[in-house]
Amino acid sequence: MAQYYSDMVMEHFTNPRNVGELEDADGVGEIGNAKCGDIMKMYIKVKDGHISDVKFKTFGCGSAIATSSIATEMIKGKTIEEALKLSNKAVVEALGGLPPHKIHCSVLAEQSIKAAIADYYRRQGVDPTPLVGELHDPDEKICEL
Repeated sequence: MAQYYSDMVMEHFTNPRNVGELEDADGVGEIGNAKCGDIMKMYIKVKDGHISDVKFKTFGCGSAIATSSIATEMIKGKTIEEALKLSNKAVVEALGGLPPHKIHCSVLAEQSIKAAIADYYRRQGVDPTPLVGELHDPDEKICEL
């Protein structure tokens, strides 16, 4: 397994950061499909427009866990606007790469963050679609194969 995964992927898989849930979360987003095997749930706490805390729960492979872990580190302390700019490509780069058949895990991480932010906006009485965009589950295409 190690020959296919970077040291950073292995580090975040074996020692994931920010695991758990925030019971008093300001936004919760879940993306994935049990049929396909990967489900990510992100919890965010927002203070003064910044993500003051973030936790995740992921059911899935090592790549799904690693992408969730590093994505939480990449948005913690950032403004909501900065967090919305996090791309799956940035997640992959931060991990030192992923095998092509695992790239969808990085998209799940990006989309679960956006889903949590969308939930935060909804709770504030704001339509999230113009700010967050349309959410999609990358595993839907994989399930269709």
